[in-house]
Amino acid sequence: MIQARTQSIVRFAAIDTILVAAACLIPAASHLLALPLYMLNPMLALLLAGLLIGRDWRNALVLAVVMPLASSIMTGMPVADKMFCMMAELLTVVTVFHFLGSFNINFSKVTDGTLASSSEFQVADTKLGVLLASLLAIAAGKVVYYILKAIVIAPAVLVGTDWKMQLGAALVWSGLFAALMAKGKR
Repeated sequence: MIQARTQSIVRFAAIDTILVAAACLIPAASHLLALPLYMLNPMLALLLAGLLIGRDWRNALVLAVVMPLASSIMTGMPVADKMFCMMAELLTVVTVFHFLGSFNINFSKVTDGTLASSSEFQVADTKLGVLLASLLAIAAGKVVYYILKAIVIAPAVLVGTDWKMQLGAALVWSGLFAALMAKGKR
């Protein structure tokens, strides 16, 4: 039991280290390639990768805080005020996804709606269930982000990325996440 727990901790530490390092490399890659990678919401993609690989919501909460913080400290991006907004967005994504997953979302059958006692996500094996849960979680995260951004940063620069680009990124990341999450459960 202790050995399995130790292996789990080592596995999460390795995954988290890779994801945090990737988060810190995003600003450098953006400058090197002269592409506005932030428009693709890469922190969200890394968070979803952490959820997909680790399947532990508590670890995903840690990633939601550590990735923007580490990137801000190491690279200066995101700047402090946006970093806190981004942390809140990512924490909301994980929390909403976990909340929806705790009801064992499956659109092909009725469930009892009891909360899951496990730290693992309980979203059903259907791609539609995972897709809808992740889209709702991302939408909730965006709402929190923009509310906080309106409070913390001048409302004149509220939306920096075109809504079509944000919607497209959300659909792509959710679709990929749903396809891989449902495949991994079989």
